[in-house]
Amino acid sequence: MKSLIAIIIMAFIVCISAKTYAAPVIKIDGSSTVYPITEAVAEEFQKIEKGKTKVTVGISGTGGGFKKFCNGETDISDASRPIKPSEVDLCKKNNIEYIELPVAYDGLAVMVNPKNNWVDYLTVKELKKMWEPAAQGKTTKWNQIRPNWPDKELHLFGAGVDSGTFDYFTEAINGKGGASRGDFTASEDDNVLVQGIATDTLALGFFGVAYYDHNKDRLKLVPIDDENDANGKGPILPEYEHVVKGTYQPLARPIFIYVSKKSADRPEVKRFIEFYMKEGGKLSKEVGYIALPDKAYGLALKRMEKRVIGSVFGGHGAQVGVKIEDLLQKE
Repeated sequence: MKSLIAIIIMAFIVCISAKTYAAPVIKIDGSSTVYPITEAVAEEFQKIEKGKTKVTVGISGTGGGFKKFCNGETDISDASRPIKPSEVDLCKKNNIEYIELPVAYDGLAVMVNPKNNWVDYLTVKELKKMWEPAAQGKTTKWNQIRPNWPDKELHLFGAGVDSGTFDYFTEAINGKGGASRGDFTASEDDNVLVQGIATDTLALGFFGVAYYDHNKDRLKLVPIDDENDANGKGPILPEYEHVVKGTYQPLARPIFIYVSKKSADRPEVKRFIEFYMKEGGKLSKEVGYIALPDKAYGLALKRMEKRVIGSVFGGHGAQVGVKIEDLLQKE
């Protein structure tokens, strides 16, 4: 009987200890574009933490992530565009202060099915003709884009309206964030878009170049010509040198994480962000993105250390043709 009581007491002590010493959790959600980088950083960070910290990374899209973040549900928000005015207001309403940190460059890739043998490149004007609000229900065939292309249906796939990629693409191509035709297959999950384009010969879609890199055998990448010789002559692919030099226009952009100031004061979050800024460039390359210059990570880390609140973009959302290190340097 005494042995049984002793076992029960020990089990109770173990349970209490497990609850007392449970590893703290860093909650992250947001952009599917930024997800591969943050997930890679989280995996490596948890290895060196050896059970001291748990990091969870979700995919709700940039807009969905900011809703959770500005309601105090997460510590960090992945974002493929700067925070928008409505999100600034929501954070302010809930007393959520944030630190904006750039993590990499991304080139928005335009893709077609590998069996598409007529598209060799597209101009920005042609993309607008496909995607502008006025195209809904009217521009429905390939030969409406170029007369020598097939008289076949045009099937469009793109990021969902909660995605920062959607906001940036529409700003860059249509001149206004969120301005788009609505009759296309939309998803915040880029893997859904990959599958759609890969199985439809008449498809065209867009998403971050990293998802193309992981599916090169299933997709055909389309060079883009902005018809501005100042950015580089002719059609250009979203490759490293073109994105860094700013010649892949207007579809090159910086991507971010936003850190809650309150969460930043927790030691495990502080360690995670320091690790992210020091190792994020290398891990970005490993998962198919383009690292920022070392100087930019150093400036971002200083921004974190000084707890600089707000956005270098003034809370105005997606902006086209900027170099993040230039903005950080001005602060």
